[in-house]
Amino acid sequence: MQRSKLPGQPNTAIEHRGNRRHRWRFPAASSHSFALDMLLSKGKIVQASGATTLPASWCIFSGEGAPMCKRALAILTLVICSACALAQNESGAALQGIDRNDLCVTNGNVSVLSGGWLSIDTPSSRAVVRADAKDTADQVAEIHFRYLGPTQTSKPLASGELRRQIGLKLQAEDTCNLIYAMWHIEPDTMVAVSVKRNAGMHTHEQCRAGGYVNIKAQKRIDLPPIRPGQTHTLRAELHGNNLMVTADGNVAWYGSLGNEPLSLQGPTGFRTDNARFEFQYYADRPTNAQTRRGAPGPEHCVISEGD
Repeated sequence: MQRSKLPGQPNTAIEHRGNRRHRWRFPAASSHSFALDMLLSKGKIVQASGATTLPASWCIFSGEGAPMCKRALAILTLVICSACALAQNESGAALQGIDRNDLCVTNGNVSVLSGGWLSIDTPSSRAVVRADAKDTADQVAEIHFRYLGPTQTSKPLASGELRRQIGLKLQAEDTCNLIYAMWHIEPDTMVAVSVKRNAGMHTHEQCRAGGYVNIKAQKRIDLPPIRPGQTHTLRAELHGNNLMVTADGNVAWYGSLGNEPLSLQGPTGFRTDNARFEFQYYADRPTNAQTRRGAPGPEHCVISEGD
């Protein structure tokens, strides 16, 4: 079996089965089109936000007729389904809600609210999951957050810019070597991705704000402003050196990070700057409860001024 996209028809593909061909297509929606791209390029199903059902009018078939059409619809429904009670990783297993005891907070303060929510009101915060790094190039993390507005005091970034933002850490070996997927709130509104790499350095005193490389996206969309009181979801899926970041279910950033991520190995986490949030954090399930509750290695949980 071979699948190929139709020239000039970005939401349509041809499936070849011997001498027979079957054509199927998505509606013109960015997240659906992206899910199709991922399916065709990787040869496997990934989560993408969108509708949970596919009406039969979207399927145009020939050769094998209705049975094959129904099978294609079932496959595509799995691809674009995101209306699920639990966050999911690529394999379909539920991500785990990470509570305060599962977090190593290296900067700022994270407090506990009712209903499983956490809170941040310090000018900066940094945290990683209390789990040993898995020997895998794939990671998924997700944060559901309610933006409450600026912090009472502000702390400019090392560049001097006063930015309000929230984001996810991936493969966070330490404060000097990791991947960031950040949702800017002010002064701009966008998702930005950077790799911070400082070979041989492991503490803030060694690297400070050095080693950042901003990564250009292959696919990116502009995002509307975030207002105080609004609730949003940021999700990052790392597969080898390819990263997909979704904002409220829409693909906000997609691209290759180059070769650097393949040499990183660490837990997931999150970061905030100059903004107050209530949030819930989700990540891949740690290997076991003992690892999850036990203290991480010193490179993962060192109180730091920030990065």
